Amino acid sequence: MSDGNLDTHTPLVSVVVPLFNEEENVARLYEQIAAVFACLPGYAHEVLLVNDGSTDGTRAAIDGLASAHPAVRAVHLARNQGQSAALYAGMTRSRGDYILTIDGDLQNDPADFPRFLELLGEYDCVCGYRADRHDSLVRKVSSKVANRVRDWVLRDGVRDSGCGAKGFRRACVAYLPPFNGLHRFVAVFIRAAALRLAETPVTHHARQFGVSKYGIGNRLWRGLYDLVGVRWLRRRFVVPAVEEEAARE
Repeated sequence: MSDGNLDTHTPLVSVVVPLFNEEENVARLYEQIAAVFACLPGYAHEVLLVNDGSTDGTRAAIDGLASAHPAVRAVHLARNQGQSAALYAGMTRSRGDYILTIDGDLQNDPADFPRFLELLGEYDCVCGYRADRHDSLVRKVSSKVANRVRDWVLRDGVRDSGCGAKGFRRACVAYLPPFNGLHRFVAVFIRAAALRLAETPVTHHARQFGVSKYGIGNRLWRGLYDLVGVRWLRRRFVVPAVEEEAARE
């Protein structure tokens, strides 16, 4: 299937990519995504590149790709609001039967998409985990501690909540409340909605271009702080159990 030509009988996959100051990575990542879908003729695709208020050339890079490729949709946030806001903006604007998310730093690998789509045939949500991480010691340690404490408090049953590679059926979006930090607690609300969740190992690469936006100051401590709010929200989370919709007279 050619780039951007959608067959109404073909499942549409929306790839959502949050981007903040990743101008060197945007085009490279899109090329990788396009190459994967060229080998997946059973699916149509769209790629939502979400610019989270970048201050470098990321916006121009996104707009250039959107002009050249019909499958690319440019989404620009008015200001920098964080990864969760960018993901939520992309997911709620997506049109796909399936939604795949991936970080914009080239550390996740689109080559894992076929496995995600395979699992989404059975599960509502698929969370990737980085079995072999290529990160600095600081990022590894802070992530490991945060994941262990999160699991102890929330018991959400996922081993790598910070992994950006995830997959969803369209129905999941309605159960994800928008708040700063959502991307680390997706599994909590998927399970609270009684949806089916699976995990799968994903490829992880060392960062080659740009700089990491995370460290102990804005990942570990904020993540631990968020646990209090998420635990409260989960207990108050409501999924209406509708027995039967009243028929119109």
